[in-house]
Parts: sequence; C-alpha cells; structure tokens
Amino acid sequence: MKNRIEELEEKTALAQLGGGQARIDAQHKRGKLTARERIALLIDEGSFEEIGALVTHRSTNFGLEKQKFYGDGVVTGYGTVHGRLVYVFSQDFTVVGGSLAEAHAQKICRIMDLAMQNGAPVIGLNDSGGARIQEGVVSLGGYADIFYRNTLASGVIPQISAIMGPCAGGAVYSPAITDFIMMVEHTSYMFVTGPNVVKTVTHEEVSSEDLGGASAHSVKSGVTHFACANEVELINNLKALLSYVPQNCEEEAPALPYTPGNEKREKLNTIIPENANSPYDIREVITEVVDGGEFLEVHKDYASNIVVGFARLGGRSIGIVANQPAYLAGVLDINASKKGARFVRFCDCFNIPLLVFEDVPGFLPGTDQEWNGIITNGAKLLYAFCEATVPRVTVITRKAYGGAYDVMNSKHIGADMNYAWPTAEIAVMGAKGAAEIIFKKEIDEAPDKQAKWKEKEQEYADLFANPYSATERGYVDEVILPENTRDKLIKAFKMLENKVATLPRKKHGNIPL
Repeated sequence: MKNRIEELEEKTALAQLGGGQARIDAQHKRGKLTARERIALLIDEGSFEEIGALVTHRSTNFGLEKQKFYGDGVVTGYGTVHGRLVYVFSQDFTVVGGSLAEAHAQKICRIMDLAMQNGAPVIGLNDSGGARIQEGVVSLGGYADIFYRNTLASGVIPQISAIMGPCAGGAVYSPAITDFIMMVEHTSYMFVTGPNVVKTVTHEEVSSEDLGGASAHSVKSGVTHFACANEVELINNLKALLSYVPQNCEEEAPALPYTPGNEKREKLNTIIPENANSPYDIREVITEVVDGGEFLEVHKDYASNIVVGFARLGGRSIGIVANQPAYLAGVLDINASKKGARFVRFCDCFNIPLLVFEDVPGFLPGTDQEWNGIITNGAKLLYAFCEATVPRVTVITRKAYGGAYDVMNSKHIGADMNYAWPTAEIAVMGAKGAAEIIFKKEIDEAPDKQAKWKEKEQEYADLFANPYSATERGYVDEVILPENTRDKLIKAFKMLENKVATLPRKKHGNIPL
C-alpha cells in the first residue's frame, strides 16, 4: 500500500507529464514546445514555483468523469526573469486541447490576482482549443472572470500575451485587453470565427493562417505586436521587452549603468537628403541616438509610416515614436494614429519617458481615410499625447506641417522640450501649395506664371520653411546641430527625471474610440 508521500510524488509526476508522452511527441512534431518547456525557456533556471499542479476538472459529463487530468490543462506559477518577479500561466494543448473550463480558469485568475496584489507582470502563454464544450456555460463564465481581471489590471501591471498555438472565439479577447501580443509564424493563429464558420456565413474560403495567422495580424490588422519565426525567438523577444518596462505603475523602468563619454554622432549630419522630398529611414536616426544602437521595435510590420519601440538613452528606458519618411512620406493615417496612440498610452501608464522624432507632411487625404474615420482615429494620437504626464521630448528633423505638427507632441499639447534641426520646416503646409493659395492673383496676372510661382514659393520658404520663426516664439526650445542630438536628449531627460504633472480630477477621460 502506497504511503501519502509516494502518492503525492506519483500525482506530481503525472501532472508534469501532462497529456502523456505520446501527446508531447505529437506537440513536438507540430514544431511546438510543451507548456513546461516554454516556461523553462522563459523563467530563470531554478526559480519557477508551480501553483495548483494537482488541481483537476470538475466535469462529470460526456466521458470526462472517467478521466482525471492533474493541472486541468494549464501550468501556473511564478518565478523570475533576469532576477525580476513575474507570474505566468502556460496552457497545455496536450490536455483536452488546452481547453478552458472552471478549474482551468480559476487557476489563471489566481495567478492574475497574485500579480495584482504583488505588483508584478503577468505573462500568458496561450495554446488552447477554446472553451471546453463539455462544461457548457461554466467555461464561458471562466473567460469572463479572466476578462474582468485583465481590465482591472490594465495600466497597473504589464500584461503580455504569447500566442503559441490556436486562440479562437471568446479566448481572443483576453489577449486583446493585454498590453502586448506576440505570435509565432505558421503555428499560432487568432480569430473570433474560424474558416469553417466564415465559409458557411460568407461563402469565402480562407485558411487559418490567412485568416488569423501571425502574418495577417502583424501586417494587416495590427492585432499582434511581434511576429516571431519560432517559439524560442518569441520567448527571447518577450524577455527583451520585459527588460524595458517596470514591474508596475508605481515603479520606474530598470536603468542600466551608464558612463558619459563622447556623445557626438556626426553621421546624423548627413542623414537628411538635400532634396526635401527625398525619403530617408528614420531608424538610422534612432539607432545613432540611442545607447548601443539597440532598438526594440513594436508593431514593426504594421502602419510602417510610423515607427514605435523601446530603447535606452543614458542607461534609462525610453519609448520612441517617430514618423517614417521612407514609407508614405511619413504621413499620418488611421492605422498610424492608432498604433502611435496605443504605444504612447502604454508608456504613460508605466512611467516610460517619450521621445518623438518628427518629419510629417500632414494627414493622409482621400475618401477612404475620411469615410473610415481619420478624424476620430487621428484624434486618438492627439488625445494620447495630451494626456501623457511622463517626460516628453520632440526632435523635428524635417517637415512639421499643418495639424500633424500639433499632434506630434508639440509644445502646445504639453511637450516638455522641443528641439529642431536646421533642416526643419514648420508651417501650415509646403511652400509650393502655400504660394499657390496666397499669391494666386499675382501668379495668374504674371506674364510668366511658372516663374512667378517659383519666386513666390521661395519667398514663402524663406519665411516659414525653417525652424527659426517657431523658435522665436518659444514653440521650439533650441535649433541644434544633428550631431549634438544625443547629448541634448540625455541632458533633457536627466533634467526631467523628477517631473511631476497631474491631470484634472475626474473618473476617467473619454478618448474617441
């Protein structure tokens, strides 16, 4: 007869084996790691403490009463990543398809409650077939319990969702509420309704990958922030992301030791083309300015006309928002506005200073943009910057035209420090269009209309296509040589590190959703 210790050891071994060796082998054949292997890669060696390993399901219907699965298809616990506490749940697809039911959901909720109480990030490694049909409405209630906690935790602790396999139906809304979503190419997918339902309702034939794969969501929908080649790359990116963010909204992001040196970056002097209409890659500016040229870009393949991501400046974590002249001339459109707004709000939630590189000719015109709500969507980015109380610094590298000048963290909406390169053009619009409007009568009456137009264009450019008029009014704090940008920014953020700003007392604002 087994004693209690032997029985406990046997149950623990069964829990760690999950759905059995055969199912683990099948998981590997699909190019996927198991739930425990993923945790082992993520968490510092020897630091993981499991919670609820012997929890079992409570269903007594449809054959489940004859089987007992320890852990109920999800591994939950806590540990450290680079020595910092995190809470994690990892769904086990080898156990009833990782489906969510009462006990499964309660384990996840327990982890989320602990994360909130102790002020540490929560990481979800999602790999589930969805709600467990055998448990009926109890499964749906479990999802709602998780959604509620996601919402309460939003802005309090960082929440990261890694989609390691299927994530369908109601299950997609928990990741959607979290701060960042990561997906694996070709082995993970997300959708509210699958290909079979789509075909039945709309008669459209589409594969799971095309409907909700990593490529679709990283390029087209913007649902996922990182698309990774494999699970190892995803977990490495997840760990890198954690290194830039604080444990909770009450803390500062971790800073690395920094020794000041020669901060001049002469390459910046030659990045802007002589022709004002020629493109350049804003990432070259970013990598020259930040520590070690290291930049963790977020939403890299979505709305490429704006670039957002994390870097360090003088050892301190910062969030960067930059117009991208190499794509659509850096114009702001619906997707770029939503992308930028979401990132700004995350940084403001977690005390991460914001650095903005501005080269924007305006908002994208056209019926498609207007009919799909460029007004309310563009206002999201404006609202996000206006609401942000973290240190905010802007560098205008070239164009800052029209309403987009206001939106991209201008002094008028609360920016702390604004710099401009000598190549900056701050005006209502470009010189060519402005001259055509202002001097229309003179141009029409001139013997040589084209020559007159050129003359008036130059007249307008001399007056406004430079940063000095704005500097005289205090809208720009200083016109700086590009090579001095890094030095100026390090000093500015150091000066602003104890900034205190409070918003008017209210329950919450009403951002234009």
